[in-house]
Amino acid sequence: MRSGLYARDNCAWVSSPPAMSELQRLKGLLPPELQSWVFVEASAAVDPPLVTCEEIGRDEVEIQIDLLRWEQLAIDQRNLLFWHEVGRIQNDAIPRDGWEMAALAIGLGGAVGELWVRDGLLLLLALGLSGFAGYRLYLKNNSEKKLQEAIAADERAIALSTRFGYSLPNAYKSLGSAIKTLIEQTPKKKQRSFYENRLQALRRSAAKAKAKAQQQVAANPETFEDVYQQG
Repeated sequence: MRSGLYARDNCAWVSSPPAMSELQRLKGLLPPELQSWVFVEASAAVDPPLVTCEEIGRDEVEIQIDLLRWEQLAIDQRNLLFWHEVGRIQNDAIPRDGWEMAALAIGLGGAVGELWVRDGLLLLLALGLSGFAGYRLYLKNNSEKKLQEAIAADERAIALSTRFGYSLPNAYKSLGSAIKTLIEQTPKKKQRSFYENRLQALRRSAAKAKAKAQQQVAANPETFEDVYQQG
């Protein structure tokens, strides 16, 4: 029952002028080099993730937003989470329709068939195909790999934010607060742990960036003072 009510409320919000305006605003946050083949749309799924992206064509990607939950976040939080998805696209870390399951099924089926006819060479080929497909599936679903991809996308999001006028401290603060909100909203322990690890990595990155900035200040104190004396 709750899913049905959620779907109706979400559809009503998606069709509203504020929702359309938000989608248009987000499209303006895409880097120019992505604007021709990356699209931003409201999610049509029931109980969708807050924000995700998927390949919709050979050279097209769609970022999908759950606008009903999205509007509850602060603008800066939205921006950094959006740029995280853009970072995933730039890093070529988005899910694609894989061939691995089909190859695994073909390989296993072929192995069974070759056992029946006792053709050793074809059996080895079938088992090799199954093993390769299974390994690719393992890599695709490996939790550590997903975490590293998310951390890399967070780094991309920070870099993108500076192109749109954010200072590094504000960018780290905004993304950190967004991830904290995701932690608070996530009941599943495994997914919550994933966000917590992302947050820890972001804090380490922020500490490194702060230390680097302090070193630059120490090396060029006059330049630093001039910058902060302007305006």
